[in-house]
Amino acid sequence: MDDKEILEKFRSEDTKTLAFNHLVKKYQQKIYGLTRKMVIDHEDADDLTQETFIKAWNSLANFRGESQIFTWLYRVATNECLAFLNKKRKRFFLSTDDVANELTTKLEDGNLITGDEIALKLQKAILTLPDKQRLVFNMKYFEEMKYEQMSEILGTSVGALKASYHIAVKKIEEILLN
Repeated sequence: MDDKEILEKFRSEDTKTLAFNHLVKKYQQKIYGLTRKMVIDHEDADDLTQETFIKAWNSLANFRGESQIFTWLYRVATNECLAFLNKKRKRFFLSTDDVANELTTKLEDGNLITGDEIALKLQKAILTLPDKQRLVFNMKYFEEMKYEQMSEILGTSVGALKASYHIAVKKIEEILLN
């Protein structure tokens, strides 16, 4: 089922649940991947993915179709991740560095990285980036998104995204070379 069909079926009470199930099946892994890269912990990523789809269920009837469903879901998931990280900082009075250290510990203890030492070092370097810069890096590097699509999701200009990605790459290179 393509996105247009999903929207049409979602707007009908008879097929609303079926359409939403198709939407979840179609995008769940991508949304989970985004949230997992941002918050590292499986349970947190699972919760954020679920929250994203709850918000989608509650708002999809009002979706105007000005963007793709994928773009809209990514925006919702992105906002959920950033809000989660901000709440965590405020709730525990943590600095950005403290949150990065906590995520690094979870990364080392968890099973997100199944590769070698270089992959772990890359992930640790990524965690040193500010949240929004990390998000831009993940979207470009891992998801291979085009800047135009990222701009739609994040509501930021293409030029600012290119600059953010460039700065992120330089920071990561500096860490990896040391």
